[in-house]
Amino acid sequence: MLGGQILFVPRESAVIRIEAVEALRETAAMARQRSVFGDKRLERRGELFLDRMVEHGSCTIRRLGEGRAGIVGFNRFLGNPKVIAEEIVAPASQRLSDAARGQHVLAIQDTTEVNYQHHAGRVRGLGPAGNGRDRGLFVHPVIAVSAESGALLGLAGAQVWTRAEEGTETDYRNLPIEDKESYRWLVGAQQAKEVLREAAHVTVIADAESDIYEKLVRLPDERFDLLIRASRDRALADGGRLFTVADGWPEAARAKVELRAQPGRAARTATLAVRFGAVTIKRPQRCRDRQAPEQLTLYLVDVREVDATVAEPIHWRLVTTHVVETVEMAWQIVAWYRQRWHIEQVFRTMKRQGLDLEASQVCNGKGLIKLAAMATVAAVRIMQLVLARDGTSERPATDVIAPSLMAPAKALQCKLEGKTQAQKNPHPEESLAWLAWIVARLGGWSGYPSERPPGPITMRRGMDRFEAISYGWGLKHHVQM
Repeated sequence: MLGGQILFVPRESAVIRIEAVEALRETAAMARQRSVFGDKRLERRGELFLDRMVEHGSCTIRRLGEGRAGIVGFNRFLGNPKVIAEEIVAPASQRLSDAARGQHVLAIQDTTEVNYQHHAGRVRGLGPAGNGRDRGLFVHPVIAVSAESGALLGLAGAQVWTRAEEGTETDYRNLPIEDKESYRWLVGAQQAKEVLREAAHVTVIADAESDIYEKLVRLPDERFDLLIRASRDRALADGGRLFTVADGWPEAARAKVELRAQPGRAARTATLAVRFGAVTIKRPQRCRDRQAPEQLTLYLVDVREVDATVAEPIHWRLVTTHVVETVEMAWQIVAWYRQRWHIEQVFRTMKRQGLDLEASQVCNGKGLIKLAAMATVAAVRIMQLVLARDGTSERPATDVIAPSLMAPAKALQCKLEGKTQAQKNPHPEESLAWLAWIVARLGGWSGYPSERPPGPITMRRGMDRFEAISYGWGLKHHVQM
């Protein structure tokens, strides 16, 4: 599969048609044969479109167009058959390849639903959402995070698809993995493997839905590992079961961990107990890949919250192809898994608390698929600013803005800095952290380290102002020339 490729996947419960599978292969072949869009004018239009999304913090064409000509131009871009979604993501994946060189990278993947039910009477070409009734589409990105610094390096790839309408049911469980919607987890991991081939090591991290035997046996190699939260109580080679085997293991260690707030769950300090050991799982009876081995040895890190005061305490069963033989490595696995928070923030930034993708006025399903691809790229850029705010990232500001905007950024810093040292930009000039400080100040952050750090909404507002000011700066200097 191509790095950055976006596939259109049939619904799991529908009959899988040969024509659909062939269409996926044709789409991949087309992408391999072309440069981005095959048209320099479209490429420039796409770059402008993406920059406006980041700068305005919006997916609304009326706002991004900045006038009738711009609105018409962006709508034509989304409707142009030369513009295919996989090529929207490909340039971001290519940039990531250089950023990840020589690093241990965490490739974090997950799926989010984009629901357009409130536009159901106007939007054409969408399929059922997760509840089977609403109209919507699905986005499955893979983001890359530095295992050492926690810096968000970029977007490794994405898949965007709509589900088919209800059709004749088939025995879904007996289908080969390639004909299931869950195949996206293997496609995403393979995208990461190819895009991050210059990385020193890659660990793919995913939640419970990614607990797929074919993924565990096909993808790992000497520089590519998997870390998945188990969702299946798999049979073990010794006759036991995965979900209970750790009950007989001794507790290896305990630690207090700060858990971030999530929808329906307040932030809290939890005491976690860890157990770990090797497990050999058997091939599932319904696995259709007869070349898959009869059994597979993995490592299980069992994490349980003790002395909990909440109704649903933490209990993670993390299976990994990494060798886990020490307490230190067990806690490292837990720390890496918790980096999934980054992709949840990317989804938050794509939706109502950021770019508001679900409020788009585009009325064509194919256009919305392309827009979702662009929103994914833009959301990752915004989160790069958010994660760079504390100065731990050594990435350059040009990861987010064009070199030509460095001059207005420097001028803005002089205006935004206060007289005291506490109100000075503490980061190296032209670094991503330096730019994040400027954008956050424009978004309403006071600049004092004691204040709550700026989040995606603040960064989105700041980029909106930065774009407007930079536009005025460009006009002024153009007139003076």
